[in-house]
Amino acid sequence: MKNFLLQRKQFLLYCLIGVSGTTLDFSVYSGLLRFGLLGYQAANVAGYASGTLLTFLLNAHFNFRVTDKLARRMACCFGIAFLGLALSAVLLHVLIGRYHANPYCAKAATLVVVVLLQYNLNRLYSFRKSN
Repeated sequence: MKNFLLQRKQFLLYCLIGVSGTTLDFSVYSGLLRFGLLGYQAANVAGYASGTLLTFLLNAHFNFRVTDKLARRMACCFGIAFLGLALSAVLLHVLIGRYHANPYCAKAATLVVVVLLQYNLNRLYSFRKSN
């Protein structure tokens, strides 16, 4: 029961921290598109990287409270983020490239799938307590 509650608390805090990362991600993405600095895929990478770095730092410190092996943990987190980015890129290609969806709505739609995938992988690998 304690594990169940802890996982729910971690997930809720992960989501709350994720909101800050997603806000940064979406802001960078939108700004780069709005000012014509990058296309939607390159803007997605830039936004995604900035949001991932922010959420890694906040989750390591406040949520999972791990301070050891930070370089390894960050590499793992960015590897998982790369999987999320690849999934996001495929979904954006389908939604925007094939179905001509609004690029802002398409980006928002990809976030639901990616958050669930990344939380579970990060909890199991990036932020697992060391033995």
